[in-house]
Amino acid sequence: MKPDLFTPLALGELQIPNRIVMAPLTRSRAGEGNVPTAMNVDYYRQRATAGLIITEATQISQQGQGYAWTPGIHTSAQIAGWSKVAQAVHGAGGRIFMQLWHVGRVSHPSFQPGGALPVAPTAMAVPGKTFIIAGDGSGTWADVPVPRELDVAGIKAIVADYAQAARNAILAGMDGVEIHAANGYLIDQFINSASNLRTDDYGGSIENRVRLLLEVVDAVVAAVGASRVAVRLTPMGRFMGMGDDTPEETFGYIAAALDRVGLAYLHIVEPSTLGIETDSDYDPRWDAIVHLIRGQFHGTMMLAGGYDQAKAEKALADGRGDVIAFGKLFIANPDLPERFRRAATLNEPDRASFFGGSAQGYVDYPALDAEGAGA
Repeated sequence: MKPDLFTPLALGELQIPNRIVMAPLTRSRAGEGNVPTAMNVDYYRQRATAGLIITEATQISQQGQGYAWTPGIHTSAQIAGWSKVAQAVHGAGGRIFMQLWHVGRVSHPSFQPGGALPVAPTAMAVPGKTFIIAGDGSGTWADVPVPRELDVAGIKAIVADYAQAARNAILAGMDGVEIHAANGYLIDQFINSASNLRTDDYGGSIENRVRLLLEVVDAVVAAVGASRVAVRLTPMGRFMGMGDDTPEETFGYIAAALDRVGLAYLHIVEPSTLGIETDSDYDPRWDAIVHLIRGQFHGTMMLAGGYDQAKAEKALADGRGDVIAFGKLFIANPDLPERFRRAATLNEPDRASFFGGSAQGYVDYPALDAEGAGA
């Protein structure tokens, strides 16, 4: 029998009761010191009926931060803050992985230790902006400066930071970690030929451009075990200037390499989304590439990117993926699995409150019972 959204599944050693995953969602609401607050605890607790929650992207170091009010997992206060989140989710019967993040060049000197330039595989202009704290304490969008190129010692230090962040996440009570290798951030910058012009062991050939990803995966697996580790990729994504000359070969190579690791799952983002926007100009080769990845990676594959209930059910029935992650729908519908189960009306997300702000648009979306909805 073909699975549906309510068919249980094993992700590594973790058993999930449904295939409705809360995607990682940057909301820019961490407290002082980039520490999760009581409001963050409420936000995640409300969504604990997801088969799995993947936390918002969480920086592995101060160097890894690129946006205002995003949480970290590299200080004792941050670990303590996240432990309250994990306890709340588990107490409500949920499961939670932490997404580990280094933004690379998509940052600003105001976040960097000593006001330094952000780091990247190659020193080149970045086609995008980042969200910083203005002089009056409000959030504002700012241009990203040309970054500085990482040397090999700097790369090795970042690999070590990923491993330590994974240990910290497990110490905080997380069920596992997802390595963010997508959406135009550091690992993705190394993978894609458009953003990696290096001529050393970390640039040029596919094997070299993928080296950082595989070194990070090996280090994190050694730290916490393969069954607690996942990877997120955006093959053919264009966000923040990404692009690859040979995406079939590049992502086929990655899928085959990751297949040998025994990951909890591989998370693939459809290129029909560009950040939080819909991208109608995505490469028509995508369908062939997702089938290529599916053929090379034989473990559990998670899909994300503009799915609604009907599209998700079709993707599962067709064998395109094994589990589906939902983003904006989970922002506005903390009880999304139950709404799907009842075929209930969905709340509309308030886009103006996506990044930064108060409880409004964060923990105040009504649940079905609060609306008086019946079964």
